[in-house]
Amino acid sequence: SMLSAIEIIQEYDSKSAAAITQQEAQIDLYEDTLGTFLVKLSSKDLSQADSSQVAELLHAIGDFERIGDHAVNIQRVAQEIHDKQLRFSDKAQEELGRITHAIIDILNLTVDAFERQDTALAAQVEPLEQVVDDLKTELKKRHIRRLQDGRCTIELGFVLTDLLTNYERVSDHCSNIAVAVIQIQESSAMD
Repeated sequence: SMLSAIEIIQEYDSKSAAAITQQEAQIDLYEDTLGTFLVKLSSKDLSQADSSQVAELLHAIGDFERIGDHAVNIQRVAQEIHDKQLRFSDKAQEELGRITHAIIDILNLTVDAFERQDTALAAQVEPLEQVVDDLKTELKKRHIRRLQDGRCTIELGFVLTDLLTNYERVSDHCSNIAVAVIQIQESSAMD
């Protein structure tokens, strides 16, 4: 759903937008079901390693659910851009493209690391998260300069800030999931 939300920023599609909201409801249901199961499991007589793994999985599914929430937030921003017919300058679009690619990379890497429980992949997430943070800071500075020069509007500034905030938080949740993968594997090795 996050990748779909990113796509409709560039080219809005009402069917894709509706699907993102439906997917978020599905993600909430999965989180609730898995969370309930894991909490019941944690009440059993588990080894230290199993108990640790259950706790990390609970954290990870919470982070995946929050990424779904941010997909809905981004979908709303995309709708606002579409409804108000807002257009970023070519320079701003180019800058947004860079952070968007970084977000797509970190999402794909995180999902792969989690699905494979691959600590080597998970270890690559943190440096990418730092790249996203640095890009966000740089984009905000450049946007303020464009505002001061009268090359951008306050309204576009709010939209850009919304996007960047959601991107940064997605990247934070990816980092949390990567840490969970590493800790699950470490506790498994200790067992």
